[in-house]
Amino acid sequence: MSEQKIEEVVEKEETEEVKEPEIDEKDARIEELSAKVEELEGKVNILKNEYARAYADTENMKKRLQNQFEQSNKYRIQSFALEILPVIDNCERALAVPTEDENYRKGVEMIYKQLTTALQREGVEEIQCLNEEFDPNWHQALMSEKREDTEPGKVIEVLQKGYKLKDRLLRAAMVKISE
Repeated sequence: MSEQKIEEVVEKEETEEVKEPEIDEKDARIEELSAKVEELEGKVNILKNEYARAYADTENMKKRLQNQFEQSNKYRIQSFALEILPVIDNCERALAVPTEDENYRKGVEMIYKQLTTALQREGVEEIQCLNEEFDPNWHQALMSEKREDTEPGKVIEVLQKGYKLKDRLLRAAMVKISE
């Protein structure tokens, strides 16, 4: 073999030797980068999960606040109505007493009608209970009386009217029931 060919073969071997470590370095770098990508993908999945939870929590809070707003708006008159009910009771008592002064009676009656109409517009209703089955959710039994003409558990007398605000009890009706 000629010297030139020997040099080429040696040169080739040297280049191959040099290339081999480069390939090992590239493989190591690729493995390192692959591990880094896997680690970052894991972090991305964790962050996506945390984002989804935070979003769900926010939506739940939004729904809860909306529900609270609707409930407070629906029952906004409740405390005022509770303050007015004794006034209505007193008007009814005043109207129950016979009087010779018709103008006084008409004045009290007008006030009574205005108050009850205003409360009705806001959803306050009287609980109808006379001759109805006793319901502890709406009635408060103060007395009971044995009557032969009435079946047991019926409301036979209303001692104080009860009221409800839309579907919520405002004040239970105080009643006398039959035994």
